[in-house]
Amino acid sequence: MNWHKNLVEKSLKSFGMSSYQGMWSAFIKGVFITCILFYFIDFNKNSDDNKIKFEIEYSEKFQEDGFDGRLLVMISNNNSAEPRFQINDSHNTQMIFGVDVESWDANQKIVIDSEAIGYPIKSTKEIQEGEYYVQAFLHKYETFNLSTGYTVKLPMDQGEGQKWNISPKNLYSTPRKINIKNSSTISISLDNEIPPIEPERDTEFIKHVKIKSEMLSKFWGRDMYLQANVLVPHGFDEKSNTRYPLMIFHGHFPNTFRGFRTVPPTAPEKDTIYNSRFGITGYQYIQEKEAYDLYKNWISNDFPRFLAIEIQHQNPYYDDSYAVNSANIGPYGDAITYELIPHVEKLFNGVGESWGRFLYGGSTGGWESLAAQVLYPKEYNGCFAACPDPIDFRAFTVVNIYEDDNAYYHEGSFRKTLRAGMRDGKGIIKNHLIQINQRESVLGSKGRSGDQWDIWQAVYSPSGEDGYPKPIWDRKTGKIHKDVANYWKENYDLSYIMKRDWDKIGKDLEGKIHIYCGDMDNYYLNNAVVLTEEFLESTTDPYYSGEVDYGDMAEHCWNGDHENPNHISRLRYNTMYITKIKERLRKTAPKNHNLENWGI
Repeated sequence: MNWHKNLVEKSLKSFGMSSYQGMWSAFIKGVFITCILFYFIDFNKNSDDNKIKFEIEYSEKFQEDGFDGRLLVMISNNNSAEPRFQINDSHNTQMIFGVDVESWDANQKIVIDSEAIGYPIKSTKEIQEGEYYVQAFLHKYETFNLSTGYTVKLPMDQGEGQKWNISPKNLYSTPRKINIKNSSTISISLDNEIPPIEPERDTEFIKHVKIKSEMLSKFWGRDMYLQANVLVPHGFDEKSNTRYPLMIFHGHFPNTFRGFRTVPPTAPEKDTIYNSRFGITGYQYIQEKEAYDLYKNWISNDFPRFLAIEIQHQNPYYDDSYAVNSANIGPYGDAITYELIPHVEKLFNGVGESWGRFLYGGSTGGWESLAAQVLYPKEYNGCFAACPDPIDFRAFTVVNIYEDDNAYYHEGSFRKTLRAGMRDGKGIIKNHLIQINQRESVLGSKGRSGDQWDIWQAVYSPSGEDGYPKPIWDRKTGKIHKDVANYWKENYDLSYIMKRDWDKIGKDLEGKIHIYCGDMDNYYLNNAVVLTEEFLESTTDPYYSGEVDYGDMAEHCWNGDHENPNHISRLRYNTMYITKIKERLRKTAPKNHNLENWGI
């Protein structure tokens, strides 16, 4: 072996190295090569682990010309409900992933893999091995050729009020239990179609009035409709000279006029069904009793006679339109005010003039009530806006869209803090804005989730170059687009608009504005109310002469009732403000008003 030793030493000397140095050089090289090998082994191992994918197809029996839409895969660790009903903003949400599809044929398989956006995890790469229940779903889109010149693809409401997981004609797979392993390929077939919904039938007191809107049909490039669910006064006689004030109860999609029943409660007064929102049991009985109590009041001899309506103005972006004109939604404000309302008044002997029209509602309905009053100040005689969606965009929930740079974070020099999305009545944060926006991004690209933040954007934003709403902020980063924020300000920031235009509209709003909110509103809506109150209290010539009131430690959606808990007062909108409306009528109704039981 001496010849080998001599050869090595001779070679080392040629490089100017001793045998000791050579030994360490060899050791270091060995370590380096070993690290490289482990790196590639680990990389390949991780690459294999991250190849979970879903292959989705649908039955030829559903084949049409090829479907456009949003394809979703939902994965749940339990079977308490179908996965499509377990996607939400709580910590108990299950997983969902989504991709867009265009002209999807029955003989084509669509793959959802790590490239698809997910919620609450970001990618299929993060799915842990184990047993799950899986379900796929296609939310169909239709093509709209808008009068603005844009062509967009959106989900058309099918009578359900823009709820993707129950919308008729959508396809879904039967949930099944699977064992997901790394590198799994899961095949799913959409084997079910959601059936059509039967329209509600008229009753003695509730009528469903549907009209084709010429304004909306022109905007959308196809026939579009509005519907009023009308609660008709007791003793109504179309040949009578009696005239009825109109109460517009704004809010989310109503399949019929809600909270009214002509028979006593049938639900048990006590049950074991826990209502997590209110922390009580027996809530079904309470709702039925309140609805029956309204009926008993409605037919009593001395109850004020009026018309009450709830409006169906669902559209391809959401379950209602926010009752204003919009670059993306169309002229719903004008259509409701100048087409639907006069039609209802004519059918049922409404007053037919602004002094006989009042607005009320909570949350979305609260914003709509105030917006209709502010933007159409001469057309309505008063609004009662409870827990309204943000009415001052300096407090767009927890974001000041004018001064903040980022919607998702409070940013400092050395750290950034997530902004809250929702809190409970004790102030404990339930979720963050970035998480809510992530869920909506999965449900639909280009603002097509059919959910809360996307509808604000659809209503308030200008149209982008692609015809879809311009984003108020970057959905991934949260960076606010200031040009869009300024457009929002000039057109839909109700507090700013009142301040800007008070010299023009103040006289027509005097005595008409009433706003109510809990000071622990779950969505921080009270902050915008406070800012709006500051302006209203500063008004002169004229002073606004209305009311802003707060519920102490009250959550969403407090509506001005200091005597009853929220789970009761939220069921009493149709009688809550009668006393205040009576006082308003006393001041504004003409002497020959022909009203019944109003005592004026």
